[in-house]
Amino acid sequence: MFTGIVQAVGHVGRVDRGPAGGMSLTVKAPAWTDCPSEGDSISVDGCCLTVVRALVLPDGGFGLDFDVVPQTLDLTTLGSLCVGQAVNLERAVTARTLMGGHLVQGHVDGVAEVLSVEDRGGEVRLRLGPPEEFMELIVPQGSVTLSGVSLTVAGIASDSFEVALIPTTCEQTTLGSLKAGGSLNLETDHLLKAVRHLLESRGLLKD
Repeated sequence: MFTGIVQAVGHVGRVDRGPAGGMSLTVKAPAWTDCPSEGDSISVDGCCLTVVRALVLPDGGFGLDFDVVPQTLDLTTLGSLCVGQAVNLERAVTARTLMGGHLVQGHVDGVAEVLSVEDRGGEVRLRLGPPEEFMELIVPQGSVTLSGVSLTVAGIASDSFEVALIPTTCEQTTLGSLKAGGSLNLETDHLLKAVRHLLESRGLLKD
């Protein structure tokens, strides 16, 4: 479980595709915390991944290795990562973690397309097009997670929604470099997903 408050920006150091369709990924991260251990959960651009190996690099940063299964590659942007690309990082919450964002599982629903980026002076407004089936899970003033960043829905249309980025978010995450046509990992509110699943399973959800 995470909060959607990005703690560091790392960079991809290695990408190896496996014969079974999975991927091995190495992320070079600054020393924003104690070095993670094998088995720890890290949010990488909003995807909950398990550390399979961690080491302290000569510059004091961390080298973090992850295995990524085919399903994760199908549902997220991780399959398109390349060496040197920046990624948002967050360690899993603990009992002492401040809940500055919202409860984030790190289970990405799909990929949202960046339709427009508008600098309004003091804020950057993003308009995003998610997969159609997730629009009903995006509500006014509700929470969404975009590539690991907890954000509030600022506006909704029939097939898109908007979020507003403050300067700090632009400076401390990868979202500040977004351009129209880009893609972001989208996680909707897990409580709304649970309610929808319950209604569907009981035949109570109308088309």
